[in-house]
Formats: sequence, C-alpha cells, structure tokens
Amino acid sequence: MVMKSIANARRIRHTQRLCMAGLVALPLFSSQLALAQESETSMQAPGVTASSIQQGIGITLEDFFTSALEYSPRLQAAQERWKIGSARRRGANGQLLPQVSANASISDNQQDNQIVTQDYRGERFSVQLRQVLFDWRVFSQRSQAYLLENQYEAEYYAELAALLTLVAERYLDVLQAEDALNSSRAEMEAVRSQLAQVERMYSLQMVQVTDLYDAQARMAAVEAEQLYLSSEVTLTREALRAVSGLAVGDVYKLGEDAALPTIDGNVEEWVARANANNHLLRAREIAVEIAGHRVSEQRGNYMPRVNLILQQQRSDLGYDNARIGRTDTGYIGVDVTVPLFAGGSARAAVSEAVSQESIARNELRQLNLDVSEQTRLSFLRLKSAERQIEAAEKLLESRELSTTASRRGFELGAVTSVEVLDKVRDQFLAERDLLRIRYDYLRLSLQLRRDAGTLTADDLVDISSRLQAPRN
Repeated sequence: MVMKSIANARRIRHTQRLCMAGLVALPLFSSQLALAQESETSMQAPGVTASSIQQGIGITLEDFFTSALEYSPRLQAAQERWKIGSARRRGANGQLLPQVSANASISDNQQDNQIVTQDYRGERFSVQLRQVLFDWRVFSQRSQAYLLENQYEAEYYAELAALLTLVAERYLDVLQAEDALNSSRAEMEAVRSQLAQVERMYSLQMVQVTDLYDAQARMAAVEAEQLYLSSEVTLTREALRAVSGLAVGDVYKLGEDAALPTIDGNVEEWVARANANNHLLRAREIAVEIAGHRVSEQRGNYMPRVNLILQQQRSDLGYDNARIGRTDTGYIGVDVTVPLFAGGSARAAVSEAVSQESIARNELRQLNLDVSEQTRLSFLRLKSAERQIEAAEKLLESRELSTTASRRGFELGAVTSVEVLDKVRDQFLAERDLLRIRYDYLRLSLQLRRDAGTLTADDLVDISSRLQAPRN
C-alpha cells in the first residue's frame, strides 16, 4: 500500500507538471490519472520497493521524466527567464500608471542683512502625482514587454519538449544496449554449444584441429564483444543518470512483439505542422515583432512627451529660502517636452534598430528553413525505418532457418563447423540490427513530434505503455 501511494503521487505530480507546461490539455488530466492508477499493479516491476525510489533509483520511463523536470538546470533557467518576462511586463505596465512621490525638507537657516541677523527653521512638504498622457517610447516598451514574456514562454516550452525527448532517447539507449548485451549472451551460448560439439567430435577424430581452433577463436571474439557491449550498458546508464539525477535500476523492456506507434500523414503535412507549431519558431517570430517595436521606440525620440502633473505643497519658506508665513499651494499642469536636436544620436539609434530588425528577420528565415529540413528528414527516415523493420524481420527469420539447417548439415557432415559459426554470427547480427532499427524508429517518432511542436504527454505515455516489466 505504501509503494502504491508513493507511485501514484509521483505520477500525479508528473502529469500536473505536464499540464502546467502545456504538453497536455487540462481535460486529459483526470483520464490519464485514472489510467495511471488502474495500471499501477500491472506496471510495477517485481522486486521494486518504496525505499528504492526514495533512494533515487529510477525504473520506469515516468520516473526519469518526473525527476528530470526538477533536476534539469536548463529547464529551471528557462523557467526563471519566463518569470523575468512576467516581471518586465508588470514593470512596463507600472510606467503607465500614476507615479506618486512625496518630498519633505527641514532646514536651519541664517539670514544676515544690514539691520538684523535671523536664525530660523524652515519646513517644506509636497506630494506630486505624475501621469503619462503621451509618450510613444513608453507605449512601445510596454508592447515589447508583453511580447518578451510570450517569447520566454515559447522558449520554455521548447526546452521542456527537448528535455523530455532527450530523457526518452537516453532511456531507449539503455534498453538498446541491454538488449544487445543479452543478444550477445545468447550468441555465446550458441557458440559454446557448438564448441562443445566440436570438442567431442575432435576427441573422436571426426573433425580436424583447425575446426577446433576456429570454434575457440569465435568464442574469444564473442567474449571480447561482450566486454564492449557491457561497457556500452554502463555508459548509457550513466548518460541517463546525468540528465535525470536518478540511478538506473531494472528498467522496463521493449518486448519482441511490442507494436510500434504509427505516424499518419505525409511529409508536407508534417512540415506545415512544424512551421505552425514549433516552439523555437514561435519564439523567433516574437523576436522579430519585438525588433519592430524597438524601431518604433527609437522613432518615438522625435515625438513630444506629455505628462499630467498634480502637486500639493505646504511651506513656510519663500524665494531664496526667505521666511514667510505658512502657505498651501495646489498645482495642476501639463508638462510637454518636444525634442529639437540631439546631435544625431536619435537617427543613429533608429538606424541600429532597423538593422537589428533585419537580422532578426533573417534569423527567423534561417530557422524556418532548418526546421522544415529537419522535419522533412525525420519523416523520411521514419518511413525508411518502417521498411527497414519489415526487411530486418524477414532477414532474421531466414537466418534463423539457415542456422538450423547448417547445424543439421554439420551433424550429417555436409558443412564445416566454420560455416555453422558464420551462420550463428549472421543470425545474431541480424537480431541486433533489428533491435537497433526498432529503437531508432521510436527515437525518430519523438524527434518528429518535437520538431513539429505536437509532442504531448499522450505520446510519452504511449511509448511507456509498450514497455514490459523486467523478469527476475
């Protein structure tokens, strides 16, 4: 019960973060939460305890997603930039609200004249309200502040989508490395069986010593490959820990019969989605708008500035701090400032802002080309991977049959042990190629949705649901 409540709480927090991040619509929250609760028993890995999760060990894909959302410094920095944008928006709005200031002064004065010398204390108190009526620069800065907040928001979503995609890719890297190692172990068992058979036949003088040496050499080659694959498992696990902050436990597996997610539509549809929804493109489009407002702001230096001023003052000092009777003075006025000449600095500022806008537009165009090309390549590679999976499955099936036939032929003396070992090697190479292509397909599907700006929690949950709990 304790384990179930902890796991449910983690899933709730994870889905809430995705809701707040905009990766899943709020109406989906209740249904996904119910699904997580219903599947808790079936998704729980054997032997996992509450203490293992509390000690910072991740097992499921959701564990690493949840941890990465809190662990990633880049995501936290993007979130703080978003907060900065919100603060600047509030500050820009504040410039258009009434500005109230108070002033008080108390002074000791000494006045000498030909008749008498006077020492007296003077007091002056005032309250002033200033309200902007027209200031084009302030209006433009306010518009920029709103756009800047939207830009930081889009950049945060882009960083979040990139982080979730990265965690999923690192998780798949671990699965691929472990599956390759397991395949190598199965190959070792097959080679070991063949070597034992060759040794028996050699003891009966039914095969030559070269056959025995070939089998032993193949065994050594498989052992060396296992060392390499074992190091790959260690490296991929460390890479996953580095992005999530969780140690990697007995992760879930992608079963041989697991169906892969399908991608609908054609390449032009996905490119259009990317152009419309890509978060980085959206951020760059807003940057172009901000650059346009900066040009307008600098041109505002040529325009008059108008402020309404209301002031109330109480003082017992007059001109040149001369002592007078206490007076209360009320003042209402309109302050108009008209720029006439600033030595060419205003024109230079406008020229610079125009060039900055041109740079922003060209950067947007370049990013648009890059995103379109990346989306197109991801889609084409994904479709190619679909065909490669079908071909790899047929190749593996044929090589398994070929291996079985060669072993039977070896028993009958029709083929040599070297030929059998070659068939075994080809079979397991085909098996690992099939595994690699399947994992590449999953990675490409995530990258395509990320670049198109359509990555949702449903896509992540869908991949997680295709994984199986490890067996003891």
